[in-house]
Amino acid sequence: MKPRIWVKEIKFSEGLSIELEKDEIILFVGPNNVGKSVSLKEINGKISNRKMKSIIVSDVELNKEGEEKDLLEHIKSSAIVNDQSNPTNPTLQTFKLSNQQSQISNSWTNHKNGISILQGYFSNFLTTTGRLVAVNPPNSISFIGQAPTHPIHFLQRDDKLEIQFSKYFNQAFETDLIVNRGAGSRVPIHIGKRPTPSGDEDRISLSYVKKIEELPKLHEQGDGMKSFVGVLLNSFISQYSIVLVDEPEAFLHPPQARLLGKMIGKELPYDRQLFLASHSGDFLRGILDSGSQKVRIIRIDRIADRNKICELKPTEINELWKDPLLRHSNVLDGIFHKKVIICESDSDCRFYSAILQAVVEKNSLSSPDFMFIHCGGKHRIPQVVGALKKLNVDISVICDFDVLNNVNPLGKIVENLGGNWNALKPQWKIVKNAIDKKRPELETEDVKKEINEILNNISDRIFPKAEAKKINSALKKISAWNYAKQVGSSFIPSGDPTSNFQNINKEFKKINLFIVEVGELEGFCRSIGNHGPKWVNEVLEKELKNETELQNARNFIKEIIENNA
Repeated sequence: MKPRIWVKEIKFSEGLSIELEKDEIILFVGPNNVGKSVSLKEINGKISNRKMKSIIVSDVELNKEGEEKDLLEHIKSSAIVNDQSNPTNPTLQTFKLSNQQSQISNSWTNHKNGISILQGYFSNFLTTTGRLVAVNPPNSISFIGQAPTHPIHFLQRDDKLEIQFSKYFNQAFETDLIVNRGAGSRVPIHIGKRPTPSGDEDRISLSYVKKIEELPKLHEQGDGMKSFVGVLLNSFISQYSIVLVDEPEAFLHPPQARLLGKMIGKELPYDRQLFLASHSGDFLRGILDSGSQKVRIIRIDRIADRNKICELKPTEINELWKDPLLRHSNVLDGIFHKKVIICESDSDCRFYSAILQAVVEKNSLSSPDFMFIHCGGKHRIPQVVGALKKLNVDISVICDFDVLNNVNPLGKIVENLGGNWNALKPQWKIVKNAIDKKRPELETEDVKKEINEILNNISDRIFPKAEAKKINSALKKISAWNYAKQVGSSFIPSGDPTSNFQNINKEFKKINLFIVEVGELEGFCRSIGNHGPKWVNEVLEKELKNETELQNARNFIKEIIENNA
């Protein structure tokens, strides 16, 4: 049996304990500077010595597979055994290990206290710097008389492994990766089109080695290539049971980060437990695109001086990723921010984001770590809120006034934000019924007259889009709610309906649900006549910090900021 060590349980200082499987991919996410990288460092330290002090991770529980004899047999199968000075207790020299047999046995037997000298053999913590130097040519070794000391040595002695690894590299950079076995005292890796041996050539023929020597060397290339290979070398090629990688997406372009995530999710050896700390939505989507059933997400946030930990288990992640909205949008990028503000449309996001920046600049505020996302209309908002809430993301929702028209999705939005919909429902009904009963702005004859006037003025062979919009606008006036959306809360009848709206609106704000009281986005600047993207394009040309007409918009966004201070 091949011996293994893995992390069975992580205990966090804030009280949460998470049990892990031995072949899982554990992805730490969260905003900047909350402790993702620190968590990896502390897990790495606890693997070596469980008694070390830490800030976020209070303890880790290790488990192992295999007996002492299995460990010694496995190590000796690739080690240099030096028994000259002590035949009964020889020194075993192999990959990241050079100790007496008794010391190795003792560390294995007492693994619950940390694996000390065995850490380098069974686990590796790969920093951003470490992955860049991982591709530097190691010293060449004798396959018979020396043990591997570097991941490149595994490629050097295994042709099939080298070819498979080159395929990974080719997917990302559209070129081959070739180990130079004839370079002398060093073993460099080259990149380019793999030469085809001709005639009597083999891979160590002088003429063939010269062809390889003419190709660029990997360690002299950009950081993107070196980082990509460094991560895969340590995750896929070495014999580690546990690999910890800080920011695997570092130095990579977004498509390469996504590809790396997908490769890791699909191709990671079954006998490996991988810990990752990432701040890349592209890498995250790549991991999830892989369809792996073994991905666990742990989100870290910091509130004041206290860390907050939450997790999404593999089964929960797979259920979420079935939703096309989450797969094909940037919704999950919200887990990397302190706060997410959910809007109905992309136009809403653009406008409110610009107003937020104007408020920050005008009031000399620190720029908040807010992300605006949209979900293509009101009816998807509850699902997005539910998904992000599972990862403890702080959420605000901005809805146009007509969200009050239907219990679905309003009730579900309120519940998913943590509100008590049953308590608010009676007051909401009073508001809705009052608007439902309001007389439309125009009688039927008035609507017919307005539409006929539009039609009578058209002589074009192709019906003009502008006139179609005018007719659509006339029809909208028939519905009380369509008109209410245009004018907002001022459409609510006075008395009890207005009083009840004020009450429920106050409760909505407590759970970070903000109703646009001017009706809809365009109500913040009525001097511009367009709608949607065209309206936004025009309004963004204004001086957003000081434009008088946009004061209500600035006040609206400022309230959202202050509500989360």
